[in-house]
Amino acid sequence: MFYLLLKYVVLGPLLRLMFRPRIEGLEHVPESGAAIVAGNHLSFSDHFLMPAIIKRRITFLAKAEYFTGPGIKGRLTAAFFHSIGQIPVDRSGKEAGQAAIREGLGVLRKGELLGIYPEGTRSHDGRLYKGKVGVAAMALKARVPVIPCAMIGTFEAQPPGQKVPSFRKVTIRFGEPLDFSRYDGMDNEKAVLRAVTDEIMYAILGLSGQEYVDKYAAVVKAEEAERTAAGAKEPRKFPRMPLS
Repeated sequence: MFYLLLKYVVLGPLLRLMFRPRIEGLEHVPESGAAIVAGNHLSFSDHFLMPAIIKRRITFLAKAEYFTGPGIKGRLTAAFFHSIGQIPVDRSGKEAGQAAIREGLGVLRKGELLGIYPEGTRSHDGRLYKGKVGVAAMALKARVPVIPCAMIGTFEAQPPGQKVPSFRKVTIRFGEPLDFSRYDGMDNEKAVLRAVTDEIMYAILGLSGQEYVDKYAAVVKAEEAERTAAGAKEPRKFPRMPLS
């Protein structure tokens, strides 16, 4: 009930007013049945924009930090994410990836839509980073299609560190569903998981027009933090390259 209230009465209309989203390819999102929507992740606003424009309910795997913050603000944030059906995932430790896969498969077994950001974290500079193979594992184990999605303009509307997004027109672009049935029974083969993940990321890249980095975003962030701590210059920002 609260999810529908936010979608159609509170957040949905507000987000449409702020971002005036241009929606492309929405017909590629199935009206029923389990599927994964895999997108790039440029802004905190992405969590709310995509659910606001998709007709069906979509559940995202959200980082556990959104549910464990201290004080009143932390409790309110946790209550909010729980109320809209988001699932907390602990990204630390050896079992983190397997826990995320288990939670995601639970959503898919119910015949629902699962939203995931294969990069594993928000892009800190507007570029698209190497995807983690969890999305491939879930797609192959559940035998469901993957719909690539590109958020365009949300990085500029709400870059890292900006708490309140700017009024700016954005585009949300969905691609044709990716079918990986040719890999049935191969969900435990590392080479297959990497190939599937790279195909998904390539599809997102084609939709977004971003610059691609063949490294994990978390690794690049850690490297830049080390350089900054060592007294190096601030890391150069790479804005998203718009499509022509």
